Amino acid sequence: MRVLGVDPGLTRCGLGVVDSLPGRRARLVHVSVARSDPGLDVDQRLLLIERALEECLEEHAPDTVAVERVFAQHNVSTVMGTAQVAGLAMVAAARRRIPVALHTPSEVKAAVTGSGRADKAQVQTMVARLLGLTEVPRPADAADALALAICHLWRPAGALGAPQREPGGMTTAQRQWAAAEQAARRRA
Repeated sequence: MRVLGVDPGLTRCGLGVVDSLPGRRARLVHVSVARSDPGLDVDQRLLLIERALEECLEEHAPDTVAVERVFAQHNVSTVMGTAQVAGLAMVAAARRRIPVALHTPSEVKAAVTGSGRADKAQVQTMVARLLGLTEVPRPADAADALALAICHLWRPAGALGAPQREPGGMTTAQRQWAAAEQAARRRA
């Protein structure tokens, strides 16, 4: 299974793609941070993030998209931007009929470190260790996106549902063609 983890944020949106390996192991496929300038209007900032999400989905063809569940914060403008970017990720996945899962920060921390109260440094260190990286992914948004992807590999609860395609909506030949296209994108 290939999972795209999305750590939503309007200024920095972490994107991390991880493949599952036998023996409850994971392999890094891609990590990046989509950025938008706070000086731009919100619609233009969202457009920049949306383009990066679309490119990542096209290039890496994930089987599932795992998004951090937005929780209430004291700063309303921060939570609004985070929620808007989370919505972009869910819509981009739905457009491709890719299942979406939402995971809380404490759920992600518990899956990766064993403690739902782990701090950022502990999460970053464990992400690097689990993926066999020599350095901690930076900035923290990148490590958080990878942690989300790893969490979903190991704790797939939180899925919003199956792909939104009608039963029988594709013929056997169409399903085989789609699978071949997805495999080809992964090899490229």
